[in-house]
Amino acid sequence: MAVMDLCRAIIRPLSGLALLLAAGCGLESEADFPNEDRRQPGRIVYDSELKAKPDKSVFGDSGLDLFNLGGSNKKNQSGSGIAVNSYLWRASLDTIAFMPLSSADPFGGVIITDWYSPPETPAERYKMSVYILGRQLRADGVKVAVFRQETKGPNDWHSKSVSKDTATNLENKILSRARQLRLASEQSR
Repeated sequence: MAVMDLCRAIIRPLSGLALLLAAGCGLESEADFPNEDRRQPGRIVYDSELKAKPDKSVFGDSGLDLFNLGGSNKKNQSGSGIAVNSYLWRASLDTIAFMPLSSADPFGGVIITDWYSPPETPAERYKMSVYILGRQLRADGVKVAVFRQETKGPNDWHSKSVSKDTATNLENKILSRARQLRLASEQSR
């Protein structure tokens, strides 16, 4: 029992002191302390300067706008929240909207569909991967890969070749749709 009383006699005051110290950490002082500016190493700035200029958002001045719906950042037409051209991204999604999506990564610029069987030909199915390669709206900014399989029975699918014209035609449709979206955006300003 004596050990228990000794522990209580020591632990209670120490825990109270710890609480007071933790509470004191949140108090603000009017002192203006010098700090090294992280943006310009070697330059000393004071707390008052840092408070006068708040840090910018992690996602830029206008925040995160995946599909450029906010309209606040008109100077950057390629979209501020994604790493690829927003017109190509939306045009790609519009063009392959008839197929089920397996995954879509707006930061990496990759869209992968799941297998799709056209109602006219249920014995064959298609899958697509769309790659958006940059932030500019250019003819070489999009790449499409098309895969085709045919069945010889239930769950017996075999890969077949696809004409290169199929991928090229899809790329051209995506580019045409991207141009339409860009023109519509410019006319709405």
